[in-house]
Amino acid sequence: MFAKTVSLYKNAYSGLSASTWWLSMIMLVNRSGTMVVPFMSIYMTTPVMGYSIGEAGIVMGLFGLGAVAGGFFGGRITDKAGFYPVQVCTLIGGGILFIVLGQMKSYPLICLFSFLLSLVNEAFRPANATAVAAYSKENNRTRSYALNRLAINLGWAVGGAVGGYIASHSYILLFWVDGLTNIVAALLLLYFLPPSSNYVKPVAIKQKPVGSLSAHKDKFYLIFILLTILFATCFFQMFSTLTVYFKKDLSFSESYIGFLMAVNGLVITFIEMILVFKLEGKRKNTFYIFCGVLLCGISYLMLNFFTITHLLAVCMILLITFGEILSMPFMNAFWISRSADHNRGQYAGLYTIAWATAQTCGPLFGSLIADRSGFPLLWWLVGALCVLTAFGFFLLHKYSR
Repeated sequence: MFAKTVSLYKNAYSGLSASTWWLSMIMLVNRSGTMVVPFMSIYMTTPVMGYSIGEAGIVMGLFGLGAVAGGFFGGRITDKAGFYPVQVCTLIGGGILFIVLGQMKSYPLICLFSFLLSLVNEAFRPANATAVAAYSKENNRTRSYALNRLAINLGWAVGGAVGGYIASHSYILLFWVDGLTNIVAALLLLYFLPPSSNYVKPVAIKQKPVGSLSAHKDKFYLIFILLTILFATCFFQMFSTLTVYFKKDLSFSESYIGFLMAVNGLVITFIEMILVFKLEGKRKNTFYIFCGVLLCGISYLMLNFFTITHLLAVCMILLITFGEILSMPFMNAFWISRSADHNRGQYAGLYTIAWATAQTCGPLFGSLIADRSGFPLLWWLVGALCVLTAFGFFLLHKYSR
């Protein structure tokens, strides 16, 4: 049994390029410093800062608005200039802006720098997604993206656990750690994946490629993007209103909230690659997306159906985590399958914009609903929307060619 398990893990991770591994390692370093965003709402509502849940939601909404702009410009610039310089510039710029944001106390300045930080930080995503495609082969591209997500979530686990500890002592230190890890990731990228051997210049297209000439004209993909926005709007409650709910209504400590975030990352670390390896190619990507989104909806409804104890909170996080594992890797596989080399930045940009739009709407409306009507109504609405979106993906699966 042990030998079979070892063999399964070995097969799941074999065949990936060295550049893919280095890129994932750099992502791991970067995301290990992800401490500000999951604790930003709590930070804004501390007695020291003194802002309301609604005001914190506006700041989180500006993070999302900046991410929309970053996704659009990041995708366009990546197609024109290449993924390498965009990654380096956004990592360094984002690192500096994290440190600057931590020094801001005025609400207008917090809003301004939250937007600028998110714009620069999220412009990194289309470039990074394009880099994964460039460093991988077609037959292992989904696993390459899964490895990248593994690095993100392992980093999230480390960042969540360490961030919870740091937040219990000093919120300002969170901004410094997040900023410095961004800069360190940029230096590692320059050292291990130098542009001389890894920079890919865009080439002129002489004839029509397999993919659509423009992601904006791919109607089936645009429906997928709309459903992704609805799902992500629900999913982002996990990192904004859910953490405030754990703190304000359930009186969980920052350390325990950090532990719950770490559970999410650790389960993804040990399970996702294996599931992708076993499921890839067995059914359409849209089927797995449907199942994952449905699980996420059920997890939010749990918050109203049960009295949430420390143990049940872990169960809720586990359920939403398995929903994430089933949906997100195959979402990446879906968009990459519809793109070509010359327009991959556009497809990646639209996908980034979908999540960024949800990052704008989700925390904003979620926090306003929680502030005015209470958390129970929020969980009914989020759970129901997630379930309806799941069936939207099912229809997409049913009628896709």
